Amino acid sequence: METLKVKTNLHCQNCVENVSESFDQANKIKSWKVDLSDDIKTLEATGEGITTEYLNSILNKSGYAVIEGEVEKKSAKGFWSDRGAWKRANFNTLNCLIGCAIGDFGMIFYLQAYHPETSLMLQMTLAIIAGLCTSILLETLIMRFRESFSWWAALKTALGMSFISMVAMEIAMTSTDFMITGGEAAFSDPVYWLALIPALLVGFITPLPYNYWRLKKFNQACH
Repeated sequence: METLKVKTNLHCQNCVENVSESFDQANKIKSWKVDLSDDIKTLEATGEGITTEYLNSILNKSGYAVIEGEVEKKSAKGFWSDRGAWKRANFNTLNCLIGCAIGDFGMIFYLQAYHPETSLMLQMTLAIIAGLCTSILLETLIMRFRESFSWWAALKTALGMSFISMVAMEIAMTSTDFMITGGEAAFSDPVYWLALIPALLVGFITPLPYNYWRLKKFNQACH
C-alpha cells in the first residue's frame, strides 16, 4: 500500500464534493483527502497500485485534472511496520531491562547466598520490588545527567514510566530464572549463570510489543 500526493485544479469545497463519489467508489483507493488550506491544492490518496494517471482519470470524470504530477509518494506503513518506532521501543526497553535486572538478580543472589531459607514466593516478590526500584533509580540518573533534568523532574519522569511494562518484565525474568534453576543457589554451576541469558531475553521480549504499541498509539515511551 502506498500514498500518493498530487497537485490538482480543485480549488474549493464544492469541487471536493463534486469528485467525492468517484473517489469513494474507486476500487484501488482506500482513503483520500484534499488539502485546501494553502495555495497548493493537493489531493492525497492511499491505496494499492495507484498512479498519477489513475488519479487523473478519476478527476477527469468530474471535469478536473492533475495539473502538476506527483508532489510526494511514499509507502504507507502498517501500524506494526514502523522501523523508527521499533528502534526507539527497543532502546527504551533495553534501558528498562538493565535497570530491572540490576535489582532483580542482585536481590536473588543476595537472598540465596545469605538467606537461603527464604521461601521461593518471597524471593520472587522481593526480587520484583528490587528490580522496580533500581529501574526507577537508573532512569532518574539518566534523566538527571543525560537530559539535564532537575533531580525532582528526573524522579517524576522515572515514576511516570509504564509500570505495566516494568512489572511484566520483572515477572517474566524472575519466573524464567526460577524455572531453569529451580530456585537453587548453585553459584559454582555454570548452568546457574547461563540461566541469566534466557531470563534476560524473555524479560526483554515480553514487554516489547506493549512498549511499541504505547509509543505508536499515544507517542509515550515506556520511560
